Amino acid sequence: MIQDNEKVLLLERLHDDFKGFIPPGGKVEFPESFVEGAIREVKEETGLEVSNLIYKGLYEYVNPEKNDRYIIFNYLTRSFKGDLVQESPEGKPVWVNMKEVENLPMQQSIKRRFPLFFEEGTFEFQVYWDNENDTEGDVRLRRT
Repeated sequence: MIQDNEKVLLLERLHDDFKGFIPPGGKVEFPESFVEGAIREVKEETGLEVSNLIYKGLYEYVNPEKNDRYIIFNYLTRSFKGDLVQESPEGKPVWVNMKEVENLPMQQSIKRRFPLFFEEGTFEFQVYWDNENDTEGDVRLRRT
């Protein structure tokens, strides 16, 4: 999550099943670190070079039936430089006023953790996947 005073940078995603607004991010490429992966993904998707990433927490999906886990590392930064690209493969980068974010179309998982980026401490969401209904099941939140 990139913050600039009262605004955050989101991508207006217009493709596949995940339409709506999302923060920049993506998958880590082996052998890069999680922070290196976050910095690279932001550069690829926005054109901005970020630094001074603050670890905010985890968002993980667990699927006990398949013995599977998917983990999302969440970082916040207010340090960036460069020029914003007009379009990226993931969507159009847009600066959005933080007070307007709750009215934007976005995935429930992003809405759920968005306010926690700007609070003290860290968070850990653990979401159990319901195979039978192909949807989220029990959601647990721990704050530190």
